[in-house]
Amino acid sequence: MTLAHPAYETVREVTPYASVLLQHNPNFMTLDGTNTWVLRAPGATASVVVDPGESGEEHLDRLLAAAPDAALVLVTHGHFDHSQLGPELHERTGVPVRAADLEYCHGAAPLTDGEVLDAAGLRIGVLATPGHTADSVSFVVGDRDAVLTGDTILGRGTTVVAHPDGVLGLYLESLEKLRDLGPARVLTGHGPELESLEEVASYYLAHRAQRLDQVRAALAQLGPDPSPREVVEVVYADVDQILWPAADLSVQAQLAYLKTADA
Repeated sequence: MTLAHPAYETVREVTPYASVLLQHNPNFMTLDGTNTWVLRAPGATASVVVDPGESGEEHLDRLLAAAPDAALVLVTHGHFDHSQLGPELHERTGVPVRAADLEYCHGAAPLTDGEVLDAAGLRIGVLATPGHTADSVSFVVGDRDAVLTGDTILGRGTTVVAHPDGVLGLYLESLEKLRDLGPARVLTGHGPELESLEEVASYYLAHRAQRLDQVRAALAQLGPDPSPREVVEVVYADVDQILWPAADLSVQAQLAYLKTADA
């Protein structure tokens, strides 16, 4: 079968140790599709797969061709477009799949914050970055050479804090932790890679502060207890309405945060 775009047909090398395989599942939430990362130090005889993606024979076959030597699969969070292929990959190859949440682990224990993995000739640090979801983690490669952020930071636009599992206060703390890692390269879960983690995390924090101010202004306009959709119609009026259901989740997270922060 011929795919619609050559980006879905090739594995693209981003750094000497990281290549990306783009899944053919584009939509308004996944952007161009899910980025499945293959990590391998030069000369290493094994690889690490990060975020195997959605279930589907086509992507599984492409992933097995790109990483026939996979020794470990890591999952940034449990959303289906990142984790769903994990059990199929484990069943096909026996490779262990690890995530922060036991539900998405197969043949291995859950990840723990601060854990350091030695695999594929690389040192990969596990950093808990909850907020987008409760189980979100990022992976720090080497001496902060690059950070894989899943959906905590995207390559284009900003992410959803998926209330009630996602919590805005935790998300802001996670962004601060990522910002403090400095100008590391950002290997995102969707969209292009970014050059400076410090810069993009700072932008995300400023954007969130601006949105909170807009929500405060909407509450002053609408009264103390509007519905999330009423707030969305004011704050996200310039956003395509196809994204409003996702904005509903973020507004619910913002309202919950403000009840505590502004109390």
